[in-house]
Amino acid sequence: MKVLIPGALTSYTGETQIEAAGQTLDELFADLDRRYPGLRFRVVDEQNRLRPNMRVFVNGIGVREMQHVLKPEDFVAVVLALSGG
Repeated sequence: MKVLIPGALTSYTGETQIEAAGQTLDELFADLDRRYPGLRFRVVDEQNRLRPNMRVFVNGIGVREMQHVLKPEDFVAVVLALSGG
């Protein structure tokens, strides 16, 4: 499936759109981490939850559950949420 990577994480991937595989978000990030070591840790915390500053959209719909089921034709966008005042 196609995965959109935020600019802040392209130092891991070298590009903003990549191909990855997985039947769940958890498997998707495991696949990404095998190919781009360290990427998963920037998005997923030690409790296997998305970090508070990260957002994931599957086909335009926000998802926070790591067991969310994915299909090969899905488009996953990883977005770095902005914060501050």
